[in-house]
Amino acid sequence: WRLAAAATDDAPLDGRAVAVAIDRIIDNAGVAVAAINRAPVAAARAQALAFPDAQGATVFGLPPEKRFQASWAAWANGAAVRELDFHDSFFAQDSGHPGDTIPPLLAVAQHCRLAGADLLRGIVTAYEIQVDLAKGINLSLEKIDHVGHLGPAVAAGLAAMLRLSTEAAYQAIQLAAHLSYAPRQSRKGAISSWKAHAPGHVGQVAIAAVDRAMRGETSPSPIYEGDYGLVAAMLRGPDAAYEVPLPEPGEPKRAILETFTKEHSAGYHGQAVIDLALKMRPLLPEPGAIAEIVLETKKFTHLVMGTGANDPEKTDPNASRETLDHSAMFMFAVALEDGFWHHEASYARERVSRPETVALWRKIRTAESEEWNARFYGREGLAKDHGARAVVRLADGRTVADEIAVARAHPRGERPFGRREYVEKFTALAEPFASAGERARFLADAEALPARGPEGPAGLTVAVDRVPLAASRGRGIFDYHPGEMR
Repeated sequence: WRLAAAATDDAPLDGRAVAVAIDRIIDNAGVAVAAINRAPVAAARAQALAFPDAQGATVFGLPPEKRFQASWAAWANGAAVRELDFHDSFFAQDSGHPGDTIPPLLAVAQHCRLAGADLLRGIVTAYEIQVDLAKGINLSLEKIDHVGHLGPAVAAGLAAMLRLSTEAAYQAIQLAAHLSYAPRQSRKGAISSWKAHAPGHVGQVAIAAVDRAMRGETSPSPIYEGDYGLVAAMLRGPDAAYEVPLPEPGEPKRAILETFTKEHSAGYHGQAVIDLALKMRPLLPEPGAIAEIVLETKKFTHLVMGTGANDPEKTDPNASRETLDHSAMFMFAVALEDGFWHHEASYARERVSRPETVALWRKIRTAESEEWNARFYGREGLAKDHGARAVVRLADGRTVADEIAVARAHPRGERPFGRREYVEKFTALAEPFASAGERARFLADAEALPARGPEGPAGLTVAVDRVPLAASRGRGIFDYHPGEMR
């Protein structure tokens, strides 16, 4: 109920929060277009194509006059935004990618012909709820995927955007939370393409939950604190208590200001690892002269992206891209050898499988450091250090060491992202796929969003007009017609 009350509180919009929301719309569009022809994105788009709807929502890659059912547009766009692991993050007790809230909010705003200010209200509300839940409830500790906080956040954002009653928001948030909790195996071992699809699925769940609540239907209650609710059954047990900070009534929602994006296409704990490798490259001899590299870092990096995961896939050149972008050892090796990081070239199969790269890669291990644990877990919000210290032992016995506290693009980093950097990132990623005119049109629509009516949200996907769109790798249920399948 308190989440619902916060969502439906008609607080004024904070100007800085609105500006960052526009930054994230631009960021999402760039990474979505760059991923447009990757297989998981093509599959999700093919599914959406089976559900045309003249009143519906647009899909990245397709012309704006083509519209689809909002739920399926949210699914397709959610996969495009998430696929490259290249947009924003937040870390507290738990973590997440709050930019995943934007595709379902945009789809519903387009379907319902809402104004730009309505969409922005929904975005800052969804960010607020996801960030606040991550501050209070640690899902990863229970091996639950962080999309557990995404579902209620999207439902809250939709409720704010549609100006629902607190009762309707309450019912929607409960069902979205109920259906969004999932085990964290999706980020362990051989990581699959579901990592890209999971946010779109949760967005669909939240849209359905809100639609159902608007029709007067109720949901499992109370979903968090009930005898068989999430706290008792899936978190710390029936006697546990969690404190989730929420804004006061009338207080603008500013949690989006505590989130930050990525400069590199990789899991967030790899951002500083890549930057550290690039920083150290001029200090080191040829990789063949390296005997061992130890990355001293916090527990989470060691267990999720490091050798502490005990996942042999993280040092396997035949591993999936989804696994490689969660391997700190792989990232450090390739960045050290190449002197750059690229969302396609760094993961190309022929690049990954070079014998000298594999040899260097397997000389790297991570180690949990109490110092780095204190610098991360002992601090709050933007004060957290996400980085690592690399100790490189050379074949001749010498040692070279260096460290980096945060990634370059972090608000405390060497190159913190502002509007200029977001536009540069969007332009670099979208240029191979979309014409200069289409890119300029999108940026103008995004930056004018606060003052625009329904035409504002309508222009917030990008049509691909420079390359053909890839098809799905196979036919699915929705591609068959009556009597065609036997």
